[in-house]
Amino acid sequence: MSVKTDTTVAEAEAAGGKAPRGGHGLMADGRRRSWFSIVVMVLLCILWTLPTLGLLVTSFRSRSAQAATGWWTAFGNGGWTLDNYRGVFEGPSSIGDSLVNSIIVAIPATIIPIMFAAFAAYAFSFMDFRGKDVLFILIVAVMVVPIQVAFQPMLNLLGPNGLGISGQYIAVWLLHTGFGMPLAIYILRNYMATLPKTVIESAKIDGATHYQTFWRLIVPMSVPALAAFAILQFLWVWNDLLIAKLFLTSENTTIMVSLQGLLGTQGQGSELLTAGAFVSMVIPMFVFFALQRYFVRGLTAGAVKG
Repeated sequence: MSVKTDTTVAEAEAAGGKAPRGGHGLMADGRRRSWFSIVVMVLLCILWTLPTLGLLVTSFRSRSAQAATGWWTAFGNGGWTLDNYRGVFEGPSSIGDSLVNSIIVAIPATIIPIMFAAFAAYAFSFMDFRGKDVLFILIVAVMVVPIQVAFQPMLNLLGPNGLGISGQYIAVWLLHTGFGMPLAIYILRNYMATLPKTVIESAKIDGATHYQTFWRLIVPMSVPALAAFAILQFLWVWNDLLIAKLFLTSENTTIMVSLQGLLGTQGQGSELLTAGAFVSMVIPMFVFFALQRYFVRGLTAGAVKG
């Protein structure tokens, strides 16, 4: 049976057709399934999910139950409560406003760098100008510079002695845009370099401008790369602590800064921290699962050419 199946697959491929689907021990593209890889991936998924599961179970347990037994014994020892989530949203340490602030910060700080980086990537890929390669190398080189070294100059520039916008959303948007641009340009440029240049040349022959070519051809074909970087940028902005702590005030701070304030110096508030941490994971998880089908394709499309 196996020899017959392999022969059928080989004949189909030699004839230029697609391999048969659903064969025993075969994947949809005709390759053999590796059960070792499947078992390893399942184990890795379980190990990766366990901390999240533990956090979820712990967030529904009282402080005394958390201190007495581990989360894996919760189903036998009880101690379940909803007070942790009530305290997170209704108590003096409510993170409801901070959750909204994080959304206000994260969405523009994701869209703005993608927009400018897409323009730059198009220029580096399909336009000729002096010093293009040197400028691209300089932009990529900026990726190795830690963002922490720019905090003091940015505090001076955006603070009262400079533009006077420190403590406002626009300051954080500008910082996340500047820090995210090098990686965005690098990813999008590598992806656009793999797009068929004949399409661009045909658009030029038909009289299309760079503006029309970009919006009608390049953007639709670059959706996987745009979505991949959107995930990376959104997760980075959402989980950011330093920029939000330095450049925002207590009135418009993000959820990460609020979570830090839930845990006191003596460990008090740890039961609220687990509930707040799980709440902060919901929106990033939704964004990732909504765009995950583009993630791997967008990151790997420009990795190999030829």
